Amino acid sequence: MTKTVWPNLFIVGAVKSGTTSLYAYLKQHPDIFFPEMKEPHFFAKPAPSRAQRHLITFVGDEAEYLRLYEDGKDRRFRGDASPSYLWSAPAASRIAEVSPDARIIVIVRDPIERAYAQYLMDYSEGAIDRPFFEALRRDWERPDKGWGVSQLYVELGLYTEQIRRYRALFGSDRVLVLLLEDLKKDVRGVLARIARFLEIPEGPMGAVDTAEAHNHYKQPKGQWARWLAGHPVSRFLGERIMPRRLGEYIWEHWMQKEAPKPPIDARAVAFLQEIYTPELLALEAELGRPLPELRRSWTLPHQPSFAPNFVTTTAHRSADVVTRV
Repeated sequence: MTKTVWPNLFIVGAVKSGTTSLYAYLKQHPDIFFPEMKEPHFFAKPAPSRAQRHLITFVGDEAEYLRLYEDGKDRRFRGDASPSYLWSAPAASRIAEVSPDARIIVIVRDPIERAYAQYLMDYSEGAIDRPFFEALRRDWERPDKGWGVSQLYVELGLYTEQIRRYRALFGSDRVLVLLLEDLKKDVRGVLARIARFLEIPEGPMGAVDTAEAHNHYKQPKGQWARWLAGHPVSRFLGERIMPRRLGEYIWEHWMQKEAPKPPIDARAVAFLQEIYTPELLALEAELGRPLPELRRSWTLPHQPSFAPNFVTTTAHRSADVVTRV
């Protein structure tokens, strides 16, 4: 009987914390295989709400999931880069059940910057129309939570228990915790560190193409782009009909434009600092080192108004508002 070959490398970093970059870099190493589908979310078993079902792509069937890895059976590592796995406690346990010797790579960033980056992505893709502070408070206070149900703006940045969970299940020697700031400052150094963690040759890491920016901030070209990005038909076509790379190319190059990131709302910063200050102290105790990189937003200038300039305060303002930054 053919032995079932499960993935044994998981990038479980928080949303908007560099998982796409790590996925793009590590799949270039000859000892590592990643499928074309970066985020199957199989172990998180999402149950998205009706309102968000068209925005969430995942693989729920075991046979379909394992088929993603058929071409990687001979590689030392087969990877899954689904960000839902860091937040989802059941996902961590399910991974441990089928792949107890897996290596886990966690990558995190300043949790306030992370929440804002996720919000900007949600707004650009038509999932959210409210200003950041309002969206943040409403999401935090809603009773129903879940991947594809709520946005989890606050919860996805509560790293301590999430990392502790993986360290308990797999052992701290099999869980590598990285910071997005380190990846930005010294990508080659981080890749070499990953190679040592995985016990694979460092040499091929030196040849990895790191020139392309992955998932950096861009702005939709207009309200029409947001409407298309969030429409169920266009999401279906982009995710299920046309080749994935073509859909990503159209979104990146035809529907978005380079633009400076709008300043974050100061009220949102104050609200999140109150939540995350004790959280980061706990994380530093867990990891046994100071983490000033995760407090960048504690000292950066912020927008005194309630929302970034380009975000409408209602869903019905004219389409040109989104272009004024």
